[in-house]
Amino acid sequence: MKAKKKILTVLSSTALFISILAGCSSDSKEYENTVAEQTPESVTLTLLMDNQSSARMEGIKAVTDVIEKKYNIKTEIETRPGGVEGDNLVKTRLATGDMTDLALYNSGSLLQALNPERSFVDLTNEPYMEKVSDEFKEAVTVNSKVYGIPFATFSAGGWFYNKKVYQELGLSVPKTWEELMANSEKIKAAGKTAVIGTYKDAWTSQVIVLADNYNVITQAPSFPDDFTANKVKMATTPVALRSFEKLEEVNKKGYMNKDFHAIGYEAGLEMLAEGTGVQYPMLSYVLSDFAKLHPDKINDIGFFPQPGDSADKNGMTVWAPDAFYINKNSDHVDAAKKWAEFFVSPEAVELYLSKVPPDGPAAVEDVKLPRDVYPAVKDMLPYFEEDKTAPALEFLSPLKGPNLQQITFEVGGGLKSAKEGAQLYDKDVETQAKQLGLAGW
Repeated sequence: MKAKKKILTVLSSTALFISILAGCSSDSKEYENTVAEQTPESVTLTLLMDNQSSARMEGIKAVTDVIEKKYNIKTEIETRPGGVEGDNLVKTRLATGDMTDLALYNSGSLLQALNPERSFVDLTNEPYMEKVSDEFKEAVTVNSKVYGIPFATFSAGGWFYNKKVYQELGLSVPKTWEELMANSEKIKAAGKTAVIGTYKDAWTSQVIVLADNYNVITQAPSFPDDFTANKVKMATTPVALRSFEKLEEVNKKGYMNKDFHAIGYEAGLEMLAEGTGVQYPMLSYVLSDFAKLHPDKINDIGFFPQPGDSADKNGMTVWAPDAFYINKNSDHVDAAKKWAEFFVSPEAVELYLSKVPPDGPAAVEDVKLPRDVYPAVKDMLPYFEEDKTAPALEFLSPLKGPNLQQITFEVGGGLKSAKEGAQLYDKDVETQAKQLGLAGW
């Protein structure tokens, strides 16, 4: 499958994930010796990042504390909202020249909308980039130039579930969408929330649509390229429209909590931990927050990919990590490059992961990762080993309409039909494609 192999050739290999669980590693000290000498005078770098995860913040601070001690480079962190509001803030600050020295932001299609050639420093020829996985570099490459370094690990999109409740109700992990809906019906009948909805954080409404991409390209391998070239549309491609229909079906059948409009994802994690909510469509990177908020419940949580319509074609959609970018107009580009070089060293990655355990494979070579990964991460292992993974659409196409989360909010909330939502998204993408100057639009 061309689209599937585009960025996951190495990621999907058995050897990569075995190295995670076995803790294989080269000696990081040799790598550290290549890092530049300490900065003689104190420099303060500013970093803009989203405020979605307290665990990620803790991990970053652990690394920046070491950077300050080693290189006399301090880091001041500013936070921004997530979702569309945060995207717009980043674009505004870049446009007005008010961007921080460093920015933590998405890789993939959302990067394209920031005009990275104008905004960020080209890191293509930095020596340490040789240690960064090709899969990640593709996700931050525009016109053959690499603009970011990886933050954290690859992650997966799918469904968390409370294993204890599944056992109590005699449920099995679903391999098809029909089986998932049957499980949801039994959970609802037992008086529990079958599908946790946390639309107060509107970005969470996208997951069912986005996590379906494995199923889309399994049936339509050329869809990402054809979508980018304006040869096909979401609303008129049955397998792509199906992703919106799944979102609509969850609402129509009353499987979500009644207050899904009013609660955020941390409240959703609490429902999952307590077992009052049993299934939660989500990205695996929230596992670190779950473990921090509910450490005694982390072993109760399992994971399964979003099912398609055929058990024989069951597989998982994956996300490249977010990235750190260096502001091209920073007054401290050299210090920022030194900061970035350390952040992708084995020492820094391992330190970060000691605070925030991995929710997928690392994007940097020679990293010694913990042997004891979360049970939910272990559930992902067979899909990587058996090459049953595919990247999210935003890593196969430069197109991701900025209003997707508002559209999925409306479809998932019963305000619009699946067809209407897909049509709106096609219009949203058309505007973006013209802004990017893509051929065929």
